[in-house]
Amino acid sequence: MDVRRVVIVGYEAAELLDIACVTTPLVMANMEGPPPPYEVTLVTPGGRPVTCGTGLAIQAQGALERVTGPLDTLLVSGGIGHGAAAADQGIVAHVRRLARESRRVASVCTGAGVLAATGLLDGRRATTHWGWARAFAVRYPAVCFDPDPIFVRDGSVATAAGVTSALDLTLAFIEEDHGGGVARSVARRLVTYLQRPGNQAQMSMFTAAPPPGDGVVRRVVEHVTADLAGDLSTARLAERAGVSERHLSRLFLRHLGLTPARFVRRARTEAAAQLLATTRLPMAAVAARCGFGNAETLRQAFTDRYGVPPSHYRATQSARSR
Repeated sequence: MDVRRVVIVGYEAAELLDIACVTTPLVMANMEGPPPPYEVTLVTPGGRPVTCGTGLAIQAQGALERVTGPLDTLLVSGGIGHGAAAADQGIVAHVRRLARESRRVASVCTGAGVLAATGLLDGRRATTHWGWARAFAVRYPAVCFDPDPIFVRDGSVATAAGVTSALDLTLAFIEEDHGGGVARSVARRLVTYLQRPGNQAQMSMFTAAPPPGDGVVRRVVEHVTADLAGDLSTARLAERAGVSERHLSRLFLRHLGLTPARFVRRARTEAAAQLLATTRLPMAAVAARCGFGNAETLRQAFTDRYGVPPSHYRATQSARSR
């Protein structure tokens, strides 16, 4: 084809960022990359303007019912209107029809619910916004929803997590289509990472809500995050908190869903990810600062958490600054 036709499906109360985080990088890629360029079209039911969940109205460029293939990419946006969209048999039928005529199919955030309603995700692994993963797993038991990754690729179908993860997925598409150089140029224009690994966790314990109002858990968490290089064994933490190891473990499982040891390992690994992305410290120094005994221990923990070794993570995260 002369152009890469990309169709984005919007609907009433879709999320504007879900749309913009796809359209903007693709248009920027046209300024940077070789042909064929992306031809990006936002379609809605009936081609009508829609009011996004934030209250801003956007004009469609076409009617969902009138689009025909072949398409390069079909992408369904998410938003607070996703439930009504997934229940609309017309929307579901046309998304299913267009998927058959598309090289790849994707969703952003709760748009995964619309894809799931078509049956396109049956038997596949998928992700969505962490706040909806459990509900979707119950509603669509044939789909394996994983709430952790930023995006998931399963064959020709991709699903991105919440909102700005659409940016990560779109950069991955650009790199796949035009190579890393074009994707890095777009990332620099956007002043963003190129790109967070797809299986990086959506929620970091350093940005998540604080633990529930249990004083013991809160104090231990604060101590852990303030002294990652210190002695953070469960025995030492329990002693510091004035409770038994067994009781501390019960409290952590109840309030955080993790044992103290697993919480410490995750906190150290996330801190290492931050250092890898923002400093040029040698791997051994990163390991020492974050409480790992050596670089090999860091590598094992990092690969378990993110699915890539720390060296690869550093290369992808710091590429935008080189």
